Order: sequence, then structure tokens, then C-alpha cells
Amino acid sequence: MKWAIVLLGLVALSECLTRVPLMKGKSMRTALKEKGLLEEFLKKNPQNLASKYNLYAQSFAEPMYNDLDIEYYGAISIGTPPQSFKVLLDTGSANLWVPSVYCSSYACSNHNKYNPSLSSTYRALNTALSISYGTGSMTGFLAYDTVTIGGIIDPNQMFGLSETEPGSFLYYSPFDGILGLSYPSISSSGATPVFDNMMNQGLVSQDLFSIYLSRNGATGSVVLFGGIDESYYTGQINWVPVTYQGYWQIAVDNIMINGQVVACSQGCQAIVDSGTSLIAGPPTEISSIQQWIGAVNSNNEYLINCQNIPSMPQVVVTINGIPYTLPAAAYVRQINGQCTSGFQSMSLPTAQGDLWILGDVFIREYYSIFDRTNNMVGLAQAV
Repeated sequence: MKWAIVLLGLVALSECLTRVPLMKGKSMRTALKEKGLLEEFLKKNPQNLASKYNLYAQSFAEPMYNDLDIEYYGAISIGTPPQSFKVLLDTGSANLWVPSVYCSSYACSNHNKYNPSLSSTYRALNTALSISYGTGSMTGFLAYDTVTIGGIIDPNQMFGLSETEPGSFLYYSPFDGILGLSYPSISSSGATPVFDNMMNQGLVSQDLFSIYLSRNGATGSVVLFGGIDESYYTGQINWVPVTYQGYWQIAVDNIMINGQVVACSQGCQAIVDSGTSLIAGPPTEISSIQQWIGAVNSNNEYLINCQNIPSMPQVVVTINGIPYTLPAAAYVRQINGQCTSGFQSMSLPTAQGDLWILGDVFIREYYSIFDRTNNMVGLAQAV
């Protein structure tokens, strides 16, 4: 009887989890490269990853970024009846926005567009929205409607509708819009983020969500709302305090290669960010890591000889006294027979020192749990 009760408890817990499968599509870098447009694009649109994290310039401004390597996105719907969208589920921002039928920009032309006239639950807000990109701004307005994600129905969710989108950057994006999962303090419009609405309305059994990114293939990745799935990790979960309740920001002790500290020697701050594909950090320290792993700069891409992967060193990120090892197979990206480094330079000084980003390269190796009740990030070795 005791074991039956435990089993029933586990079944009940699993039923409370809401799973949102993540699809792995073609990154913008790959799409541009296949069309022979990458070099010209980078000249006209220099990457400025740091601009994503400068969220305090003005009201209703959410600086964005042009990360060409993002591959994962999930499906949501907005409105009644539902209109479907592919969105980047992004722990590095807080707002939800999608293209609208009012957008005539080239970047909107090949993406799904929200039509408020087709939704019986739409409510206008008449508040302007401007999202700054490195190469221009997306402009639009805010409104309310019902958002459905993985079976969770989130009524009265504030979101952004784009009217203009800059340049051609988003034309090559595999997703339509962005669903931010960070803290409400960095919501550019003062809008309640989607996960906060879920918590406030009791739509999740626990006030946490978790992310598993499959290492291989286009399927298997998932965001879990309301709980943890033990089948996605091995060993124990190590909990790390959030140091700034805006981003999912934590303290890192150091970064080592071959037993030697090569970066973050005095400790540093890092954001665990599902909306960034690589590991990013200060240019001087990233350059040191590139040298250690044998990456060679070619047109702002750090190339690696694919045959060297078996003999390349592990990179160890120490967090809260626990070493998190990244083997070469984790930090080397292999696309169409070409190998490149999974480390990227980003200059973003803060009062606590230069900021680091632990993106998908890190999350693929470590199942990541984002706990709003205790303001902790949980990390465990992914299976």
C-alpha cells in the first residue's frame, strides 16, 4: 500500500507538468550561409549581443540582439479561436511579442502574423511599444488576449504586436516572436510576464520551470512548466542563488582549462539564458579561451579543425564550488561539415564586473531549473 501511494503521488506530479516541446530549426547563420549572404549580412549588421541586456534606457524599450545561432523554438497560440506562432522561449527577457497583420516590413513577410479582428478575446491597450535592435527598432503596440502554451490557458495576457521590424535580420529567423521567461522587473512595458500570470492564477503546480535541450536531432528538447522531470538528468540537482532578480543571474567562481584558471579569475556574474546560443564573455578572456582550445579567427568566426575534437581540452565552469565540465563535443558546433567555437566575445561591464552568458552550449549539458519560489537556479547533468 505504501508503494502504491508513492507511485500515485509520482503519477499525479507528472500529470501536473506542462510540456512544451522545442523544435530545432535552421539557424539564421546557416540560412544566410546557404544563400551566400552571411558575409555581406555581417558587414551591414555587426553582432551586438550585449545590447540584449541593456534594459534600462527608457520606458517601453526592450533592447534586442542579433544572435544568428538560435535554433530552438516552441509553439504557442494567441486569441479565440487560437492563432499559432513559433516563439523563442527566452530566459534572458521578460516580454511576449509577435508580428501583427499591421506589419508590412520585409522581416514580417514570411512569418505568422496576429490578427486582432479574428479574436473574440482581444482587448486593445493603445500603448506604444518600441524594441531596440542593434540595427534599428521594432515598433508596435500592446494589447491583451488569451495565450495558450502547452495546454495552459493564460487569459488576459499583455503582449506586443509589431507594426515595423528593422532590416532583414528577422526575415531569416526560424521563429515568429519571443516569449520572455525572466523576472518582471525587466519587463520593458511593465507587462506581467507569461510565467508570472501562470503563477498568479495558480495554473502551475510549482512556481518553477525547467529546460532540457537534446544534444542530438531536431526533437526531444522541452520546456516544462510547473515541475522537474527526473528522466532528463542524472545525479543530484545543485542549487545556485539568483544574485539579481531581473535576469536569471548567478555567481561563477572561475573558468578553468587543464587545471588552470583561464577566465573569471576573481569570480564573475553570469546569466543562464536560453535565448542565447553560445557562451559569451569579455573579449580578452574569450580570446584566451579560443587560444586554449585552438580556435582560429576567420571573418569573426572562430574555426576549429573537426579532427581535433577528440584531443581538445575540457572547459570547466565552477559555480558555487561545483565544477561543470564542458567537453569539446559540447562547445564545438558542427554544421555542414564545418566546426566552429561555441564561445563568443561580448563586452558588457556592470557594477559587479564584466557579465558572462551561459547559453544553449551550457544548457544542453546541464538540465536547468528556474525556481521563482526560492529564487534559485538548479543545475544537473543532462542525460
